[in-house]
Amino acid sequence: MARSALTREEVLVTAAGLVRQHGPQSLTMRSLATELGTAVTSIYWHVGNRESLLDALVERTVQEMGTLRPTGRAPAARIVSVARGLRRELRARPHLIAMVHERGLTERMFLPAQRALVHEVHAAGLRGARAAGAVRAVQFHTVGFLLVERNRERSPVQSPAEGDLWSASTAGGDPALARALTRPADPDRLFATSVRALVDGLLAGSSKEGRSTGGDRG
Repeated sequence: MARSALTREEVLVTAAGLVRQHGPQSLTMRSLATELGTAVTSIYWHVGNRESLLDALVERTVQEMGTLRPTGRAPAARIVSVARGLRRELRARPHLIAMVHERGLTERMFLPAQRALVHEVHAAGLRGARAAGAVRAVQFHTVGFLLVERNRERSPVQSPAEGDLWSASTAGGDPALARALTRPADPDRLFATSVRALVDGLLAGSSKEGRSTGGDRG
């Protein structure tokens, strides 16, 4: 028997869960109705057809990506926190992000993170073209890192493995470096280290420049 008191939000939450687990191709009105324990006609009543459902999921994902909130006191720490939050949110919903991209809403999805970064680079003393460059550098680094990370996770077993490729001779006579490169990378630590180094470089001299130029240099 079809269930009662179904809500649009429940339909969207369940649909998003199916997409996260199995990809967009698994999301049919029948599979969604089965998951919810209701009739297909009830799904149509709440969200329309499948294309309308996908549009609603995309819109919901865009809204969720707007909840990033910087943490920390120093400007560099707050910028890094935005980058880490963006990576976390993108990793949490790869199939939904792909749907956003397919519907041409990627730039809109990134806008909240960009605005948060704008606020923080302004607080750090950057203005104009240099501020824009910093915002884009952090965004591109985050997205690029995630793409490499996802590709490594999905790649087949490598032969020879990364650990087999390094020795003191191939590492320029640095055995400690060779040993470190034979160990698996820690993505979380690597991201935190690399994005912090990027941000520190972007902000170097920002306060002094802001005072001497009034923040107008590009």
